[in-house]
Order: sequence, then structure tokens, then C-alpha cells
Amino acid sequence: MSDNDFFAPPAFKPEEALLKLRRELRDLGLSERAGVFERKGQAIAKAAVDGALLQLALVKRPARTPEWVSKTVKDHAQLRDFVATLKKNLSGWSDGDE
Repeated sequence: MSDNDFFAPPAFKPEEALLKLRRELRDLGLSERAGVFERKGQAIAKAAVDGALLQLALVKRPARTPEWVSKTVKDHAQLRDFVATLKKNLSGWSDGDE
């Protein structure tokens, strides 16, 4: 097969990806304050555009002084993986963890 037989994935636009991420995180019950997404006043995730990339961070566990795990996202698949991991973590953290 030639290279012309396949469709190229859509170009990654970090500004649009950030808007989509904000909507998804709001749907999960998180509120945003200055690029940090919180649940019940506890920081859970951070997101910011950095050139052609999206810089994301997720807490290991909710805490007053959270420990962050950073990730650089450069395509939509990585963004979906981040959201899936966040959903899994949110469902695993009980109210006692916060």
C-alpha cells in the first residue's frame, strides 16, 4: 500500500485541546482556578499551553501540598489517556482521601 491510502490524524491544536479538556474536567465535577482543577478545594490537575504542546500535571493523591506527576501532551491520544487516568484516579479516591 502507498502512503496515500491512509488518512492523517487531525493536527493537534493545544488551545482547542485545552478547551476540550476544561469541558471534560468540569463534567467530572472539577472546578478551575488559575489553570488548576480542584475538587472540594483540593488540587487535582493542572493544564497549560506551552507552544505546540499541552503541559499537564496530575496529583498522586489529593493533599494540601500535592505531589504532582507531569506529562507533556502532543496529540489527542495522549490527552484521552490523561483523562482516562484522571477518571480512574477520581473513582479510586474516596472522600476520606481529601
